[in-house]
Amino acid sequence: MEESEPLLAAAAQPRRVIGHAAWSGPFPESTVVEDFRRRLKYYFMNPCQKYRARGRKPWKLMLQILKIAIITVQLVSFGLSNEMMVTFKEENLMTFRHLFLKGYKDNWQGSHAIYSQADLYDHIYYLISRYSHLQNLTVGNLAYERVGGTFTPLTVCKVLYRKSNVDPGNDTFDIDPHVEKDCVSIYSASSGNNKTHTNFYLDFKRLLSVNVYLTLKTVNLQTVRHHELPDCYDFHITIIFDNRAHSGKIKVDVKNQVRIYECRDWNVEGNSGKIDYLLVLFDTVVIVACFTSLILCSRSVIKGIQLQFEFSRFYHTFYNKVVSLSDRLEFVNGWYILIIASDVLTMAGSLMKIGIQTKFQSNYDICSILLGTATMLSWVGVIRYLGFFKKYNILILTLRAAFPNVIRFCCCVAMIYLGYCFCGWIVLGPYHDKFRTLGKVTECLFSLINGDDMYATFLKTRDNCYMVWLFSRLYLYSFISLFIYMVLSLFIALITDTYETIKVSMFITRKTRNLCPSFTSSWQNAETSRSLENTRRTWSLPPAVCLHVAAMDDVVTGRHTCAIINIIFFLNHQLFWR
Repeated sequence: MEESEPLLAAAAQPRRVIGHAAWSGPFPESTVVEDFRRRLKYYFMNPCQKYRARGRKPWKLMLQILKIAIITVQLVSFGLSNEMMVTFKEENLMTFRHLFLKGYKDNWQGSHAIYSQADLYDHIYYLISRYSHLQNLTVGNLAYERVGGTFTPLTVCKVLYRKSNVDPGNDTFDIDPHVEKDCVSIYSASSGNNKTHTNFYLDFKRLLSVNVYLTLKTVNLQTVRHHELPDCYDFHITIIFDNRAHSGKIKVDVKNQVRIYECRDWNVEGNSGKIDYLLVLFDTVVIVACFTSLILCSRSVIKGIQLQFEFSRFYHTFYNKVVSLSDRLEFVNGWYILIIASDVLTMAGSLMKIGIQTKFQSNYDICSILLGTATMLSWVGVIRYLGFFKKYNILILTLRAAFPNVIRFCCCVAMIYLGYCFCGWIVLGPYHDKFRTLGKVTECLFSLINGDDMYATFLKTRDNCYMVWLFSRLYLYSFISLFIYMVLSLFIALITDTYETIKVSMFITRKTRNLCPSFTSSWQNAETSRSLENTRRTWSLPPAVCLHVAAMDDVVTGRHTCAIINIIFFLNHQLFWR
């Protein structure tokens, strides 16, 4: 900011009016103005241009390339470990369903139901028997939980209304909606405990649900083949026989909560007994690289903000204008903000990954979200470097120019979309599985927009009552026609129109390539006292063309506004006005 002091000191001289613009008496020293012009020009250069201009090595560019490589390797390594963990949990859940649910068959919906009292009793007794003889049945490494030297029992709980007297034949009922819970503990045959079940009576008119709780332990041995220590697992299993609807159908569901922890005593042949320090060292290198990138990008953002304030003061003092907010934001590099967010997420995810590898914690889900989001942002940031090439830059310019219009368009379309969602949920929800919940409605309608599963959606509403059937046809036909033939077409037209506009602007830029030297020369050789404002207005170009003129002039690649171009030309003019 030291350069700004001579500029402002020079601006303190008496002002004189030339045309419509007011300027300071003696113009600033040429060296000071030239330095400021060069600072502006240098700030908006890309790393390759900075290297050609001053021989400055693009350390941030090389660091970002290295960081993307090591982050991707880290993500792949963690992804394989996470996949083994998730697969192990899902396979054990399927094992529990086959072990403890009588007559269970694989179903993609995971649904299982009971329709008679005898079947419910059979299922409960079958479950108790299978649990008692689990060691002789399972092919896995399942074992009972032991607390204080005693095996934990299986717990069967009945959830009932406090009072319920229902007589549908006489259209009468007397009910107390308060809920009571009655539980009984049943020990396995290997526990040596003689407490077993004898009679288990259920009052179906009061019954809301039967919940069975049990805990099993196992070890995930498959990680040994991938040079990772096996983890110990506690499966807290809940089997629910749901009768809350009292519709004659008791839905059966199996839920599983998992606790992962380090095994207490272990031995692996050929292993030193220590954790794999290479993986921890690699994660540490990732953290150091991201921290370095965070410092460099934060410094660049701070420099940009400081230069923005200095430019605003200079522009106001010598040009008698106030820099708009959009022009100020040009000094804040959005790509650096993206990289900073990626670095923060990567460091947090790497620390959690180290904790998982050293068995201090086992929150795989949060770690995967952090690392996955960070890697996504890092790869999105690669677009910035592709923008250094003119043929690739048109994609970035199109996305940037179309984004505001696309957001406004989506906000308007969202109102129509939400209206269809609420309408479909209320009217078709009781009759159609895809409209049963508001979340399913949004997913179903989004699939219809993309042309997926249309016939099946129409087919499932065919056998309903006539009014609902007629409404469903009007609803679906109007939605599909509106969104596919109109909304999507307009959405594509917005982006296409922006692309064509930028393409034409680039064509005009190529045609006016020879105009730029004479344009600068006219500033440098001006000997008349005409107004600077009139001169700028005489030579002004459309905003899109200004962007590309700046790119050709080795100032910036598609990320600065005409205001900055004007002030650079103005500074050139000041050097030769005299």
